Amino acid sequence: MSKKRRKKKHDKPKKQNYRARVMELVLADTTVGFSLRKIMSLLRIHTKADKRKLVELLEKLCQENVLQQDGKKYRACTQLAYYMGRLDYVSSRFGYVVVQELEDDIWVKQENLMGALDQDMVRAVIHKPARKGRKAEGRVTEVIQRHRQEFVGKIEVGTKFAFVVADNRKMHQDIYVRPEDLLGAQTGDKVIVQIIEWPKGDKKPVGTVIEVLGPSGQHEAEMHSILAEYNLPVHFPKDISSQANRIKSEISTEEISKRRDMREVTTFTIDPEDAKDFDDALSIRLLKNGHYEIGIHIADVTHYVKPKTLLDIEAYKRATSVYLVDRTVPMLPERLSNELCSLRPDEDKLTFSAIFELDANAHIKKEWFGRTVIHSNRRFTYEQAQQNIETISGEYAKELTLLNEMALKLKAERFMCGSINFETTEVRFQLDENGKPLQIIPKERKDAHKLVEEFMLLANKRVAEFIAKKDPKCTFIYRIHDYPDIDKLNAFSAFAKKFGHHLDLQEGAIAKSLNKLIEDIEDQPEQNVLQALAIRTMAKAVYTTEQKGHFGLAFEHYSHFTSPIRRYPDMIAHRLLQHYLDGGKSVQADLYQEKCKHCSDRERIAAEAERASIKYKQVEFMTEFIGEVMEGVVSGLTEWGIYVELIQTKCEGMIRMADITDDYYAFDEQNYRIIGQKNKKMYTMGDALTVRVTAANLDRRTIDLEFA
Repeated sequence: MSKKRRKKKHDKPKKQNYRARVMELVLADTTVGFSLRKIMSLLRIHTKADKRKLVELLEKLCQENVLQQDGKKYRACTQLAYYMGRLDYVSSRFGYVVVQELEDDIWVKQENLMGALDQDMVRAVIHKPARKGRKAEGRVTEVIQRHRQEFVGKIEVGTKFAFVVADNRKMHQDIYVRPEDLLGAQTGDKVIVQIIEWPKGDKKPVGTVIEVLGPSGQHEAEMHSILAEYNLPVHFPKDISSQANRIKSEISTEEISKRRDMREVTTFTIDPEDAKDFDDALSIRLLKNGHYEIGIHIADVTHYVKPKTLLDIEAYKRATSVYLVDRTVPMLPERLSNELCSLRPDEDKLTFSAIFELDANAHIKKEWFGRTVIHSNRRFTYEQAQQNIETISGEYAKELTLLNEMALKLKAERFMCGSINFETTEVRFQLDENGKPLQIIPKERKDAHKLVEEFMLLANKRVAEFIAKKDPKCTFIYRIHDYPDIDKLNAFSAFAKKFGHHLDLQEGAIAKSLNKLIEDIEDQPEQNVLQALAIRTMAKAVYTTEQKGHFGLAFEHYSHFTSPIRRYPDMIAHRLLQHYLDGGKSVQADLYQEKCKHCSDRERIAAEAERASIKYKQVEFMTEFIGEVMEGVVSGLTEWGIYVELIQTKCEGMIRMADITDDYYAFDEQNYRIIGQKNKKMYTMGDALTVRVTAANLDRRTIDLEFA
């Protein structure tokens, strides 16, 4: 028995990646050298053949300047450059280290990630330079900072251990949980697990359950899991709520005396039917000279939320309200958002206003910015306002009609100046008492919606212009939208040409050309695909202190001023505007640029959470349609599948490339299509397809389709 055991010990080792193992050894500590004998021992190499292979590998690594030989010892070459970057763990087999100072990312195999997880800050080294068609290959040498400590997922409980499969698609490892760390979780529960032992080598991370959200598939558990997945709060801490509840609702005579009194002017709000936080109101009156005075009145949140208070710190931390399909996670406690700051009818309210004198052609003759007090006469829903506009009857029909006429003129002028007319379809859900989706309803945007939008755009634009023209050196918070990437535009232009549409990509002509395209494709078969692709060429709008302008709106200066109940950048704009109105000097730009970046990041996270909740409900809705045949349109193409938007339900599913068996299909990225290598059959963006729904996976939030 002992002979067998000894023989087994000296058997030829299993085939392994010697290069990766050698690199792991020498890069673990670059100050230590390793002799050939030491490397053989650590790699458990015992045969002459394997020793010969190892020597050949070491010589090759020296030739590549990855290793250097110091006497009889090998160590990492001093010429190796170490880079700090963030890991983008795109697949269970590899990831990319994104390094700011490098033009291209570093490709890293899974076995060389050193236990790093997605978005971790890492130090990496390149051991294979970039070659034609291939990125530089490297390995992670150190995890500098973990991106997150907690994960949300579904737990499976066994007899000796449990494991959590994370909802996060870029968490490619299960998290092991010991029986004593289950917190009572049962198989199938959604849980929040905190990692207590990070992965090393082939080992999985170990975690402890810190909260059980409820059974997987239950509405509340799933909505809470989405909030937890994106690290969004469910409730306000008690001290925050207490501070909000202590704020007095009475408005003193002294406070009113400091403000422009607008309480006698006809004023109303127009909002969604289920809204509770009315943060903007419109007023209108005819002046003696025949012009119109139109006021855009915004809740004066900063009167109640003072800098550096607990309320302000929490609002900044959240930076935005988050809108899931069935709930709002507000930036401010309800005492502020739904009561003190909400511009409810028949109540005096403190506001920050932009007031304009407009002539009959909607040209601005005068403008004024400052703090006001208003008294809203009526709360309209969008539907009620639309009814009064269409019928020219009902309460305040004359005022609504006048505002609508002015809004249409402002819009026409905006488009003449190059504003792009993108219209995207959004959906809302009709849910039953248990949160189950009964119906998916496309949101309609009519004149009442566009009326409010146009005046908000006007206020945001003129506030930004006022600051920029007052003193260009004054630090302010701007909402910018960069020019589209020219390579993306060229690719899109080439694709649009196949449908007979020409784009003028000369500087200054892009916006006008895009508008003409949108106009030309209205009600055409290619409308959806070309509009979707046009939007994808656009840059993302962000907050910054730099005056770069807004390409999509064609505004030289633009800010966010009109929604301080739900956006922290608007609170910043209010404070800075008042500071400059009071004659204050410019504030520190670096400090505010940091605030801008934080707000942009939080906005992105909120948008991702909102999309996740919509996607979950769409998948849940589609569980009732398994096996049904539906009409759809190709909405996206990748090397792994064809995305199809179903016309009937407005849900998007995918036909996996692996499930298309009549040929091998290659992805032609430039032309937005896939092509069969033998049959030459093509599937292109915008193609109409008939598909069958084969699966709706709630855990992965995916809808699987096949050709019908």
